[in-house]
Amino acid sequence: MASVVDTSVKYIHSGMVGVPVFNGVPGSLVGLLNAFLITGFDFKSATSLTVASGVATLSFAGQHSAAVDTVILVDGSSIDALNGEQKVTAIGSGIVKFATAAPDGTATGAITFKMAAAGWTQPFTGTNVATYKSADPASTGMILRVNDTATTLARVVGYESMTDIDTGSGPFPTPVQVSGGGYWAKSSVANTNATSWVLFADGRKLIFHNAAYYSSNATYTSGVTRGFGDDIALRPGGDPYACSISYTAANVPYDYAGGLDGIYDTYQAMPRGYTGLGSCVIHTLRPYAGLASSQSGIDGYMGAFPSVVDGGLRLGRKFFSSATSNQPPRSDLPGLYHVPQTGVFDAFKTRDIITGTGSLAGRKLMALNPGTSIQSTPTAGSCGVSFVDITGPWR
Repeated sequence: MASVVDTSVKYIHSGMVGVPVFNGVPGSLVGLLNAFLITGFDFKSATSLTVASGVATLSFAGQHSAAVDTVILVDGSSIDALNGEQKVTAIGSGIVKFATAAPDGTATGAITFKMAAAGWTQPFTGTNVATYKSADPASTGMILRVNDTATTLARVVGYESMTDIDTGSGPFPTPVQVSGGGYWAKSSVANTNATSWVLFADGRKLIFHNAAYYSSNATYTSGVTRGFGDDIALRPGGDPYACSISYTAANVPYDYAGGLDGIYDTYQAMPRGYTGLGSCVIHTLRPYAGLASSQSGIDGYMGAFPSVVDGGLRLGRKFFSSATSNQPPRSDLPGLYHVPQTGVFDAFKTRDIITGTGSLAGRKLMALNPGTSIQSTPTAGSCGVSFVDITGPWR
């Protein structure tokens, strides 16, 4: 890793300049995931790259998607330490800055940069259909298949293995559990209207927050958060099937069941149980501290925000457990944090960034607004807040 800081966590969002188009058109989700997970995007040539007092300044003409705390990929520099992934510390008109251990000086060469991909692989592709797999040797090796041939909804299934774009074994969820796979909402309308979205990933877990009804009305800003990939296994001997996919079984863009920051339900599928036997097991996702029946940020378990005692905001992890009653935690959800307080929406909106304290000191976290009624203008009663760590590492 060329960077002097961790770059394992990547994020992009719809408010950035030059991000891929995502809307209610077939193929738009596959195009977005390809750019974020596989190829990177917004390739541009640099006009100069200099280092002074541990800060590299990359200059270019025009605009670029780079934002503070995102990760770019630099190539072609004569100073090798400046090549590779770099986490952005500042941006300005025609400049991007990042920290470096390289000595003061000016790089030469045909220097280019782009938004760095999350580093996943793509085993198979088709027309508006694609697969995604972690490239991390420590991963479970499970594969996400995305069928993006429709307009407002995509179909998603995880597989233990695949031999081509249409053939796989060990599906999760199974066809019996959800025929054709689970649903991820794209847009409320089948046209080119934009939605409001954020993507996060490390090398093993993808988190996707999308406000599908923003495409119908720009005041409808609450959304649903879904994901795929390896969770943090708790079994001491290892758990090679601790990979989950969150989804809904309802073929409508407004359904919030199965959201990673939502109300406890049974739309979290893993390929097998912790013993490694059998086939897909449906799990629930619950907060360690909070009410299983409440959305993050609309959860009164620890009172209202800000706390009347210390003004504090409380954040906590969530865990997966078998959907049968009273089961112990199997794995933790990486990256995303639950808020066991109410009234949080009045203080934090999607893409707001806070600085962590306590066990999260030194990290920045981005707010998301999960809603229980995403077909209307959100209020503190219908829309919550969760937070995703954008600093990393997640594990």
